[in-house]
Amino acid sequence: MTPVEQDEDERERAPRRRRRRPRFLVWTGRVLFVVISVCVLTPLVVGWRVWYEARQDHRPKSDAIIVLGAAQYDGKPSPYLEFRLRHAFELYEDGVAPRIVTVGGKQTGDRVTEAAAGRDFLIGLGVPGDDVVAVERGRDTLQSMVAVGEEYKENGWKSGVVVTDPWHSLRSKKMASENGIKAASSPTRSGPSVLSRDTQLHSIVRETGGYLYYVLLGRSRAKT
Repeated sequence: MTPVEQDEDERERAPRRRRRRPRFLVWTGRVLFVVISVCVLTPLVVGWRVWYEARQDHRPKSDAIIVLGAAQYDGKPSPYLEFRLRHAFELYEDGVAPRIVTVGGKQTGDRVTEAAAGRDFLIGLGVPGDDVVAVERGRDTLQSMVAVGEEYKENGWKSGVVVTDPWHSLRSKKMASENGIKAASSPTRSGPSVLSRDTQLHSIVRETGGYLYYVLLGRSRAKT
């Protein structure tokens, strides 16, 4: 074997050095992996929390039962609101709290507030008028909870059991807690909000987005 052939043979047998990627590419890849993981896992975790909280039913002795508003038709509660009110009435009858707070203002074109419609309905069920407090402010959950928090502060109340649809419980309880209320949740177990699995899945997806929006961006609205 000639010297030239020997050199070529040695080069072929020599271990080839792996080319190292530039360091910035390595770190960019790692950062992208973390970002994608967070973007994927965070909604999944929040969705699980929405699902989990929807299946809880906490009924501690409290200062008030808080019924979140929903649509009403000239004083007649919609099916969503009616089932919330009936559930609140059951809690009241069981002695969970000495009063019920109904919540919600007017939507465009309404003559009656959601809170007033709820109050009248509860009185019709047999709750004494003095035991029903209508907080007639708020066109969404956050505005309503800010108004309820102010009512609590004025009356020196501390604790409350929030009544709403199951999938709405996590976000509602979070908002109540951040407005000075020691909150528990006792969601409805019947009505249109639990009508079908498609309805439930749609509600979980919607509430997952709603919760993330509130935590990331929505809190500032409570201060305006």
